[in-house]
Amino acid sequence: MSLSNSQIKIKVASVGLGWVTTNRHLVTMGENPKYEIVGVVDRRPGRAEAIAKEKGYPNFYEGDTLDNIPWLDQVNAVTIGSCPHSHYSLIKSALKLGKHVLTEKPFTMTVEEGEELVALAEQQGLTLGIVHNFQFASSTQRLLDDLKSGSFGKITGIVAQQLSNPRRRLPVWYEELPLGLFYDESPHFFYLVSRLSPGPLEFLRCDVHPSTMGLKTPASLAVNYKCNSSEHGTIPVTINMNFEATVSEWHLTVYGEEYLGDIDIFRDIYIRLPNDDLHETKTVIRTSLLTTWQHWAQHFTSGIKHLTGKLRYGNDTIFDRFANAVIKGKNPSDIGPSDALQVLKMQHEVIEKQNILY
Repeated sequence: MSLSNSQIKIKVASVGLGWVTTNRHLVTMGENPKYEIVGVVDRRPGRAEAIAKEKGYPNFYEGDTLDNIPWLDQVNAVTIGSCPHSHYSLIKSALKLGKHVLTEKPFTMTVEEGEELVALAEQQGLTLGIVHNFQFASSTQRLLDDLKSGSFGKITGIVAQQLSNPRRRLPVWYEELPLGLFYDESPHFFYLVSRLSPGPLEFLRCDVHPSTMGLKTPASLAVNYKCNSSEHGTIPVTINMNFEATVSEWHLTVYGEEYLGDIDIFRDIYIRLPNDDLHETKTVIRTSLLTTWQHWAQHFTSGIKHLTGKLRYGNDTIFDRFANAVIKGKNPSDIGPSDALQVLKMQHEVIEKQNILY
């Protein structure tokens, strides 16, 4: 069900009014002239009504299904930001009702559920998208541009590093997921390393340290892959995730023969450092100066946006791609059904093959 080019706005219902929906989805769509938010849906008493009144949306609904929403026939698409356990049933209902769907990660709770939804969307001729947003952040795009230019030379390794403080703002339901917080946050790292790797990834092993706090979320885990590239050879790719850290930091680093590139994911900062060769005093100082200068210089752009609530972390691109795909009657590139399934399968590969260390 594609929209004609004369139909300027995609009419949307947003389901699940947690922090991500209210601070990312609704704000981003509100800034995009291709969208009209017709109404909002949430299961918590009074939540949908309060948001609708605050934002000036004409409709709201209190419930955890799409059944019997009287105004849903006015919408073309549904965005889903509810808890992961509800994604499958909500996406399936929306697709059966003839609505295009853009859903938050993680896609579904099982690979079988994901495959069923992908097949249903194709059968219905509907657009299905996944919010894999950090690949479109300014920092990631700058790194991708450098990699495409060949300036890094031969790529020798990729490392993603997550430090997560258990005291930070977290969803109330995360401990109900497989491996807890891992299941909710790991999609970001899987799609990022997949996007940045110069070839396909082959799973090697995953070592898991159980929680020291009695949680389902592990203390830490390390996932190891090898990337097979005709141009760069065999490259080690590692994802390290620590869920009991003192500070919260997310970084992704690409090592090349000529340069190292590091994405500070939370701050949307990209730092590029040249090879320091013999690691002499002058190159050590050069690295310090370049790192410090690039870090603080970008705080005048990303930092101000962060303070003013205007840092979108690639969500603007996500929603624009989804809108264009709906208008053209196809699936969006890099955030379509195949991308959702790829990451979902990587998640379950870790769950099924994890090596618990003690």
